Amino acid sequence: MRVVAGSAKGVRLAPVPEGVRPVSDRAREGLFSSLGARVPGARVLDLFAGTGALGIEALSRGAAHAVFVERAPAAAAALYENLELARVAEHATVAPRAVLSFLKDADAAAVGGPFDLVFLDPPYEVGSPDLDEILRRTGEGALLSEGWTVMLTRDKKSSTYVIPVHWAVARELRYGDSLLTLFVEV
Repeated sequence: MRVVAGSAKGVRLAPVPEGVRPVSDRAREGLFSSLGARVPGARVLDLFAGTGALGIEALSRGAAHAVFVERAPAAAAALYENLELARVAEHATVAPRAVLSFLKDADAAAVGGPFDLVFLDPPYEVGSPDLDEILRRTGEGALLSEGWTVMLTRDKKSSTYVIPVHWAVARELRYGDSLLTLFVEV
């Protein structure tokens, strides 16, 4: 895995720990091409961050700040290493906790939000009702800024999930077994 573009372009990231399924370089390249001008200056929330490849890519491309939420110790260790390798640690906050715990916290938006971009890349095993609650909590309160974009990664064959009523699909991208869906506010 490497950073695809921006100030850290070409930086090789730390080895991916067992049990972590990162978004491929090709999929990240397509995602960030789709996001375009939404990235520079953005406040980013990377949920289920894993090794941090999505948030680090955003920082490399000019995002102002990124909050990474990851509870697995091995993935969090790789995330800290990757922030240093890409030289973006000063623009990052790591929340080593479970995503639902983070989202249930009334002060989650105060940790670095409100957020312009949210990357939601849960393990494919996470399904309803947990995913539905994560999506609902992401869409409520002061977590999202005006003009936000949320990206959700799922297995192409995954079950149906419930999105908040004020969300609309802006774009779907398919790479290998992954489906990346970009949501915007209606």
